[in-house]
Amino acid sequence: MERWSSRFGFLLAAIGAAVGLGNIWRFSAVVGQNGGGAYLVPYLLAAFVFAVPLLILEVAVGRHLRLDVVAAFRSVRKDFAVLGWIVTGSVLLILSYYLVLTGWVLSFLVAGLGGGGLTFSGFTGSYWPIAAFVVTTVATGAIVSFGVRAGIERLSMVIIPVILLLLVGLAAYAATLQGFGRAVTFLFQPDFSVLGDPLLWSAAFGQVFFSLSVGQGIMLTYGSYLDEGTDVARSALAITVADIGVAILAGLVIFPVVFSVGLEPSLGTELAFTTLPQAFASMRLGAVVAVAFFGMLFFAALTSSVSLLEVGVAAVLRTTNRSRREVAAMLTGLVFLLGLPSALSYSALGLSVGGVRVLDLMDESVGALALPITATLIAVVFVWFQDEEALASQIGTGVVRTLAKFVIPVVLVAVTALRLVGGTEFPWQYTGPGVEVVGRLPRLAVLVGAGVVLYLVGRYLARRLPSPIRRRRL
Repeated sequence: MERWSSRFGFLLAAIGAAVGLGNIWRFSAVVGQNGGGAYLVPYLLAAFVFAVPLLILEVAVGRHLRLDVVAAFRSVRKDFAVLGWIVTGSVLLILSYYLVLTGWVLSFLVAGLGGGGLTFSGFTGSYWPIAAFVVTTVATGAIVSFGVRAGIERLSMVIIPVILLLLVGLAAYAATLQGFGRAVTFLFQPDFSVLGDPLLWSAAFGQVFFSLSVGQGIMLTYGSYLDEGTDVARSALAITVADIGVAILAGLVIFPVVFSVGLEPSLGTELAFTTLPQAFASMRLGAVVAVAFFGMLFFAALTSSVSLLEVGVAAVLRTTNRSRREVAAMLTGLVFLLGLPSALSYSALGLSVGGVRVLDLMDESVGALALPITATLIAVVFVWFQDEEALASQIGTGVVRTLAKFVIPVVLVAVTALRLVGGTEFPWQYTGPGVEVVGRLPRLAVLVGAGVVLYLVGRYLARRLPSPIRRRRL
């Protein structure tokens, strides 16, 4: 079985998995929409009290069992293999449209390098989003096909230092802008009056779990490649601190630009592809800053994409007799087919369902709810159903075990419920004219349909694919 070459290699790969669009783009968008500094209170609490124990659990379980996600679930109870396939399928669904966004970032980077201006409306009004999606999908599959050391670790060893250097350089530049002081105040001076909003807490918890890549099986998979001598708790803290540091530095890059050109920080997802390119074009050294920003964003997205694909490759690799390159090619093709409707939805074709673009449907249903659900499955199965001695040998019997067993599952269920009630527009929340209900039905249909498909596929694969333990005995 493949292993990381060193603890440092594992840390960089895990940081690469954690640091992605969620840290740099989504973090700033969510902060801007949730009151600035006030958002950091639940965000930091969620990170250190809830996400870190779950991160420790995932890495420790992976290292102890030396199994992929599906085989790890099966090792607890044979019937749980279907849950492992549901986690794996959810991750691949998320990856399918995450690669579309990665393609957008690549396109803006290439446009910046070429010296030409690129508007989001012009870009999505063409077929270039599909070409960019193809490039990012193939690149991700190619890297994973080279393996843990030669592919994932080598990529991380090169790219993570580059990301950090670009981020620090951009932050130093942002410090010279007139809006830097206002940005610092916005980020670090909380308005405690908004902390009573439960949706603020839900957004913070959801962002932390998404940003740290916990609850998706990524850290369990990466942990299975980790040597016994590595301190899991210290590694988890290092990953968390790096992840939060990148997110805050990204805020100190983006918000000074926003305030310097007189924009609103609550613009959300428009920031990266509409607002910031316009701002860069009007700034001193704007062309250089744009290339550095989108280069950093692309590298971060690529390392996260690689980690998502590795979850599926590791699971299928163990349950088949095919080579890593064959499995990587097969799953890359599958992800391409899954993501193509999302890519087409923001192109000249404008593919939509009930007037809603497919990518938006995926993000508002699968993207918003898959992570808390898979995180709940991992927390419950490996804490409540594993043998007590095995659990104690993985994470001990102290605070981490207590939080993982009694607190984290409850919090995850609460976050999921809040997302269902407040974060997704279901038909029963609507009180206006009946005609508009039709526009909201696709979101519910995609969510329910994706859940049913994942469950049925999981059951089929769990029954048809051979048990890795039984295959080794044969």
